[in-house]
Amino acid sequence: MNPDLVARIRARLVVDGAPPSVASVAAALRAEQQVAGSDVLLALVDQLRADLVGAGPLDHLLAEPGVTDVLVNGAGRVHVDRGEGLEEVEVALPDEAAVRRLAQRLATAAGRRLDDAAPWVDARLADGTRLHAVLAPLARPGTAISLRVPPRRSFTLEELVATGMLPDAAADDLRALVASRTSFVVTGGTGSGKTTMLSALLGLVDPAERSVVVEDSTELRPDHPHVVGLEARPANVEGAGEVTVRALVRQALRMRPDRLVVGEVRGGEVVDLLAALNTGHAGGCSTVHANSPDDLPARFEALGVAAGLPRDAVHSQLAAGLSAVVHLDRGPAGRRVRGVAVLERRDELVVAVAARDYRSGEAVDGPGAARLEALVR
Repeated sequence: MNPDLVARIRARLVVDGAPPSVASVAAALRAEQQVAGSDVLLALVDQLRADLVGAGPLDHLLAEPGVTDVLVNGAGRVHVDRGEGLEEVEVALPDEAAVRRLAQRLATAAGRRLDDAAPWVDARLADGTRLHAVLAPLARPGTAISLRVPPRRSFTLEELVATGMLPDAAADDLRALVASRTSFVVTGGTGSGKTTMLSALLGLVDPAERSVVVEDSTELRPDHPHVVGLEARPANVEGAGEVTVRALVRQALRMRPDRLVVGEVRGGEVVDLLAALNTGHAGGCSTVHANSPDDLPARFEALGVAAGLPRDAVHSQLAAGLSAVVHLDRGPAGRRVRGVAVLERRDELVVAVAARDYRSGEAVDGPGAARLEALVR
């Protein structure tokens, strides 16, 4: 069907506020003095639904079990991650205009603005899906859309062992780490399973303990009877109403948490988290992007200095408040727990010392093994 005619029918449905159904599309065709056979009419209804409702042609991918990410790289190029790396899929996004419309509709559904004056957006959809989009020509080869699907449920540590994410020996160490109320962080690269692992570990917390979870976008859903979640909020289109993670960390400290959890440390909230861990809030935890445990002190240093803390103060609070690092990586075999490290202070700086290595499928002791065993005792 003529693209101009399709555009006019789409505009009529938008103005009328009518969902794309056989009746509404047939009425719009009559208003345009056009007729169509039943096959063409049904195909047009499907096309308009993809243009006007939900995530359109991406809906079936977002609903597919196991999908964690859906990525659109301009017209006709869509990739999904089902937990084993990216793979290209066939999706009906015929041209740049269709991708741009989809990105703008998703942004509008999230209450955000996306146009030439505000050419990118980072928001959360109503179902919890994380949306990031950048319009062309800033993005090449066309408008780029990234959708991160939230975990549909929490996994237990036993289920993660069954999937091969960690061996039994690692599970025993992690249970002891949580039970001892040792403060720790989960590190790894993007998509390595940090949130999945942290959620499983929070499910091991004593049911009598209260966890307050602060997140930029809700992803942690631990299977635990006493969890309170706080979620940050971006500014609206007028630039007002922003609530930062850092502000929520301060509120969480007034909510009598037994465990303070920050979903991901990525900014100034590192100052308040370190302060909390040094004022009696044992057992706190978070996730941090880091390529290895060795990189964690430098990552905290960069975030803390950017937030106004002197370098020596960052290392002093890190040494006093945080004890262990659980590191994950992602390779051809999927997501894996690589090892556990402990943090020690040497020559005024904090360093990560390997305590356990699980890459062989068994627990291999490192130089920090005695320190780890002392912590969990």
